Amino acid sequence: MLYIVTALKPEAQAFVDYHKLKKSKLNTFTIFQNENIKLIISGIGVEKSRLATQTLINHFDITDDDIYLNAGICGASKEHKIGKLLEIGSLEYNKISYKTGDFTHHLTCMDEPSTTELYRLVDMESYGFYDAVIHNPAIKKFYILKVVSDHFEPQKVTKEGTKSLLFNVIDDINTLINF
Repeated sequence: MLYIVTALKPEAQAFVDYHKLKKSKLNTFTIFQNENIKLIISGIGVEKSRLATQTLINHFDITDDDIYLNAGICGASKEHKIGKLLEIGSLEYNKISYKTGDFTHHLTCMDEPSTTELYRLVDMESYGFYDAVIHNPAIKKFYILKVVSDHFEPQKVTKEGTKSLLFNVIDDINTLINF
């Protein structure tokens, strides 16, 4: 089973359309699912992401074949092109760094949107997802994959643009996670 956590409905909509997922509810969350995928929309922020991820973990039995994926958009410095898919190998939250995988990109998770180029990559949910999955030893495979949506200009990010950015990289995501 592939378990996907997105913050925003437009991020989720790309997966919903591509995989023909059906809408339902799980506790207070909206989820979309088919026989192979369960996707939950967390809302913005570390705590919401942690709670949504933990809800998936608590509600469904975990097998060795399961994959947990945090997919969404991120702000980035101009060295990264808009639309580029990034595999996150480490992240930082509250000035503490965490290794998240074997990839090279480092992401800073923030509590507020960033409009300055103090960092190379930023989002607002990755640490919540990471904190939930890392504390469950039954989870063997997890990924944080982000698509560059802006160069520290969050006001330019649109719903339709977000959906399109994710939709354009779904095949690449499936290849990266071997799904």
